[in-house]
Amino acid sequence: MFKRFPLFYGWVIVGISITVMILVYGIRQSFSIFFPSILDEFGWSRGSTALMLSLSLLFYGLTAPFAGSLGDRWKPRWVVPIGITFLGLTTAGCAWASQLWHFYLLFGILMPIGMALSGWPIMAPTLANWFAKRRGLAMGLGQIGGGLSFTYGLFAEFVISQLGWRYAYLVLAGILVAALLPLFLFFFYYRPEDKGMKAFGATEISVRSELKQKPANLTHPAPHDWTLKNAMKTPQLWLLMTSNSLYWGMAFYMVLAHQVKFAQDVGYSSIFAASIFALFGVFAVIGQISAAISDWIGREKTVTLAVIISIAALAALVSVKDTSQSWLLYGYAICFGYGGGLYSPSLVAGAADIFYGRNFGAIAGLLVTGVGIGGAIGPWLGGYIYDISGSYLRAFILSMVFLGLSGIIFWMAAPRKAAELRARALR
Repeated sequence: MFKRFPLFYGWVIVGISITVMILVYGIRQSFSIFFPSILDEFGWSRGSTALMLSLSLLFYGLTAPFAGSLGDRWKPRWVVPIGITFLGLTTAGCAWASQLWHFYLLFGILMPIGMALSGWPIMAPTLANWFAKRRGLAMGLGQIGGGLSFTYGLFAEFVISQLGWRYAYLVLAGILVAALLPLFLFFFYYRPEDKGMKAFGATEISVRSELKQKPANLTHPAPHDWTLKNAMKTPQLWLLMTSNSLYWGMAFYMVLAHQVKFAQDVGYSSIFAASIFALFGVFAVIGQISAAISDWIGREKTVTLAVIISIAALAALVSVKDTSQSWLLYGYAICFGYGGGLYSPSLVAGAADIFYGRNFGAIAGLLVTGVGIGGAIGPWLGGYIYDISGSYLRAFILSMVFLGLSGIIFWMAAPRKAAELRARALR
């Protein structure tokens, strides 16, 4: 018997997702804020130091499918608190790191395990479970915290300026555990059925399915459920994974890992560089909200728009030569943030159009693996190019190429043909 509530509880789940994304990913996204302080203290090369972020993205990507699978098969209300606790402990451990391998182990290998168990690999299928209709809107709103996690770097910069980078890691770890553990233990539900409810729009979709209508922007239940094994046999999954790898793993993280140091090299102060990073996060939020347009104009057109805007952002960035060109940095932050925010929810919604089912958590986790594989190269490659050339110019131009390829590959995945693809693959 399903209960009726005055407020659809799915919107509470969206709010939880926002909070989770800010605090969980704010730790990783603050890497470029910690990066100059760590370089100043230890004097390591930029490539070897940025490798800690590359490792973090790689191990996060490798762990994500298993985390999503745990969410599908176990109790996420217990999986996530375990992940939060583990992430808090490893973040705090960075405060005592004194060798490069310490950062590789703590930040690069152990921390992403906690992130995967408490972050998007769990939240993406949760939102998909709660919203059968307007899934693009739900994904966009749910990922707002991902954009705000970049603004979290401004807070990290403040703590570093007051207490130093070591104490800053302790502060971030304490806030994470104190805020998120109660939230998940008392308010989180993985499926609407766990609270005696139905997904948003489920009744409407069921009626339309019976009438054999096929509205373009609704995801229909498949006659047979997807398994990860069946999904992996389709080219669409690998194309979506590759697109995500090129867009975020290779292109975006190559730039994001080094953008604060790039601004400092030009002559800007650390607080100004951090504020640019925060502005990126604000417009990423606007992009995530705007991703709801993919429900109307289609996933492919939305992703194409994201690619064009992001390339324009990098064109502005490579044009910055001195501190008299602040407007170019602002233009970069606004466009790069908006493009990144627009892309991610559209990708996940496109994947859900094709692959949604009881095992979508594991499938969505595999998409994150794409980011991890690309991210294993992106940040390190950006630092390596700087180390051998003394400039980020070639790295940022290479990022533009990766962005263009990402958009082309997403079109090849063809979420617009989701109904046809599901019918052909699952019959």
